[in-house]
Amino acid sequence: MAESKDLLQVLWSGADVLRGKMDANEYKTYLLGLVFYKYLSDSYLAKVYDLINDEMPSDLEEAQKVYVEAYNSEDRDELLSELKETLHYTLNPDMTYISILDDAKNNAFNREKLQAAFNRIEESDKLFNGLFADVDLYSTRLGTGDQKQSATIAEVIKVLDGADLIHAKGDVLGNAYEYLIGQFASETGKKAGEFYTPHGPAQILCRIAMEGQSDKKGLQVYDPCMGSGSLMLSCRNYSKEPDYIKYYGQELMPSTYNLARMNMFLHGVLPENQHLRNGDTLDADWPTDEETEFDCVTMNPPYSAKWSAAEGFKQDERFMDYGGVLAPKSKADYAFLLHGFYHLKQTGTMAIVLPHGVLFRGAAEGTIRENLLKNGSIYAVIGLPSNMFYNTSIPTCIIVLKKHREGRDVLFIDASNLFEKEKKQNVMNEAHIDKVLELYKNRKTVEKQAYLASYEDIEANDFNLNIPRYVDTSEEEEPIDLRTLTANLKDTNMAIKEGNDSLMDMFNELVFNDMKIKEDVEEFMKVFKEA
Repeated sequence: MAESKDLLQVLWSGADVLRGKMDANEYKTYLLGLVFYKYLSDSYLAKVYDLINDEMPSDLEEAQKVYVEAYNSEDRDELLSELKETLHYTLNPDMTYISILDDAKNNAFNREKLQAAFNRIEESDKLFNGLFADVDLYSTRLGTGDQKQSATIAEVIKVLDGADLIHAKGDVLGNAYEYLIGQFASETGKKAGEFYTPHGPAQILCRIAMEGQSDKKGLQVYDPCMGSGSLMLSCRNYSKEPDYIKYYGQELMPSTYNLARMNMFLHGVLPENQHLRNGDTLDADWPTDEETEFDCVTMNPPYSAKWSAAEGFKQDERFMDYGGVLAPKSKADYAFLLHGFYHLKQTGTMAIVLPHGVLFRGAAEGTIRENLLKNGSIYAVIGLPSNMFYNTSIPTCIIVLKKHREGRDVLFIDASNLFEKEKKQNVMNEAHIDKVLELYKNRKTVEKQAYLASYEDIEANDFNLNIPRYVDTSEEEEPIDLRTLTANLKDTNMAIKEGNDSLMDMFNELVFNDMKIKEDVEEFMKVFKEA
């Protein structure tokens, strides 16, 4: 059975094949796409074997033989019908990963066969529409000419043979996929902001959003800027009924949307629990039919992004109750926040990461913030360390929101010093994350760490939520001992005088052959005598 470490090593070695040919943002698409194809193919063969022999296969080569035999029998249509119903897709025997691997090993790899497999999966069900659109098997980035391009893909196919995706226990496969996404984020740098939230902030967001909701069966999680879906999937870790969670997510970038869909399947999320959409969150509201409010809303939107802020949005239910203003065109932060908050259930919790500017900027943002505070909607503000995210080095904060709660107090937590330095980023470890959650749950003032501000405190600060106004982390300077300082100054002056005198003695011993040099030195010596 594949252990997590072995699986990671095999999957990561697939990246080595592609690394020299293109940057991480491009080769992640190939590797993650091919891993997902192998997963679907291997799952398919395992299901075939199970339907015929009522047990899991010990190896996929045996399962392939059983499938070829069944495919050529008179029971084929019945088998394919059952496979389509349970898995939502079917594959011909020559479209399986095992068949294509056999070709690759015998130098007979054919890209057309692999493309046909991709097409078959995509056409099987709307769940898979366009899923492999970014895996361009004919790209010049794979090499110059047909032979080299085919050889590159064949090599990745052969490397992935070492990954047992069927017998991986529990969340091992999903976690391995998440690890790959994280590694690509590290290599990709700024572009990673489109698809990845680092572990520390992600765990804080999810644990806060799930607080008090871990027992709920059929929990509904929403992320309107879902990236790779990691934030929503992290909520599973804190649920006692993870198999019943329903996921609602939207993503603007098609390639990232596809990544989220793959991520869901690899974490074992049933198709009926996946409600994902490729679209612009702010442009048109979604979802607008059956389910429109959710237990947990988690968000890490693009910071200070531009948006239209068109006048028509003032009549949009998402934005209309906050003083008749909209988030400014140049900074959509509050537009994202209000969108997420609109879709939060009365009993739910929302947690969103945003730049600190949303805490104190004035004009329209100040009006929106004041309305949120008057409604008691802002529950907590948590200041994170700087340089946590791949797409920015600025410090960020988590804002926690709730609907119709008693009281209008706000808990402020300063977690800006809870990190350790790694190569490129600052990282929050488990102890740091636990500390933030402890302060959050206790909801009390703790000197230099947290402050529970009353509504009156906030009103007195003109609804400015800048964390240093509430949590004083400044260290008092030690009192100066004037006696010691005076003695040190005397000692220093004496040392300077002795040094000058010694220097003068050396100058007086000099002999000059040139009168001009002698005059220049004497002029120089006067400076020390006058000092």
